[in-house]
Amino acid sequence: MSQKSTHITDLFGTLPTPSYIIDENVLRHNGEILASVAAHTGCKILLAQKAFSNYDFYPLLSGYLSGTEASGLYEARLGAEEMPDKEVHVFCGAYRDDEFEELLTYADHIVFNSPHQFKKFAQKAKAAGKSIGLRINPECSTQDGHAIYDPCAPGSRLGTTRAVWNREMTGEWISLLDGLHFHTLCEQDSDDLETTLAAVERSFGDILPQMKWLNMGGGHHITRNDYDITRLEKCITYAQDQWNLCVYLEPGEAVALNAGYLITRVLDIVENNGTHIAILDTSAACHMPDVIEMPYMPPLYGAKAVTDKPATNADSTHPDFVYRLAGPTCLAGDVIGDYTFAAPLHEGSLLVFQDMAIYSTCKNNTFNGMPLPDIYKMQTDGAFVKLTDFGYSDFKMRLGKYR
Repeated sequence: MSQKSTHITDLFGTLPTPSYIIDENVLRHNGEILASVAAHTGCKILLAQKAFSNYDFYPLLSGYLSGTEASGLYEARLGAEEMPDKEVHVFCGAYRDDEFEELLTYADHIVFNSPHQFKKFAQKAKAAGKSIGLRINPECSTQDGHAIYDPCAPGSRLGTTRAVWNREMTGEWISLLDGLHFHTLCEQDSDDLETTLAAVERSFGDILPQMKWLNMGGGHHITRNDYDITRLEKCITYAQDQWNLCVYLEPGEAVALNAGYLITRVLDIVENNGTHIAILDTSAACHMPDVIEMPYMPPLYGAKAVTDKPATNADSTHPDFVYRLAGPTCLAGDVIGDYTFAAPLHEGSLLVFQDMAIYSTCKNNTFNGMPLPDIYKMQTDGAFVKLTDFGYSDFKMRLGKYR
């Protein structure tokens, strides 16, 4: 945090709820770590906008990064507009004919998911002066319990396996390629990258000497306190020396890890068979959808997650005050999880969810007509600056032409 406080609730207590708060100091700290990796190895690091696309902070981040990574036309345009004079890389599962010409005006690197799309668009991209690549699938799964985020799962739609490569990628087409791309990780350490890189070498080691670059994708939790940066740098250096190419990394979470908060207040407390349920003015389904999709329980300031079993206040194994935190929407599963508190909650209690800069503002929605939380910047001096002013029109304009 930028400013020390006896209680974080004192720091955020004057702001309306629900609101996101993004801490400039943490973004700067993360940027310094990433820039250090780039300086030590000569690699280039990009911001994966799918995880964090709050462009008010792009001027700050551009001092540490080589550019942005996009998942399609709009993110590519955002990166080009808001981080000018930096590289724009794009990977999409499949590109549209009616968007590709415009995409070429924003992107510097374009990565294709399949040989079919590569053959369809590669010559047009080359003629426009773009660096082009193909995403590969090394068929090496290192995920543990999050199949939804495993690009190497059997039957995955992401990346080209060596068997498909052998069938589709003749020498004529390989000569058009500038690089290969793989993305297999999710919130993982560099030991899993090391394992994956070995699999990439086994499957595509004969191709890599012909390439100018290798993009190792995202999912690298580089700015986590216990992340093994030394091993990461060894992996990067090995690839660059072994195949005489440039390595790109495109982390999303690592750029904004621990840089955001979502503040909320208790609207009501209800009881069902010994379970006390605090209904908040924020929603898991609307404002932090990864809580349901992944699923996971976000860290909560001053509370502990109950992960072993559903808990009640009568449960001797959880002697503190236990509440199930839930949103106000009609979705029965709009539940964040069970947490223990040192003191009872009551109507109006302020809660502070942590690590809410990633996969929150870029994925939120207005289901049930829920208002989008406003976004505040917490400056290095601890002052708050309001960045957005969401309201009814933002909900209505998603559904039709606003009148």
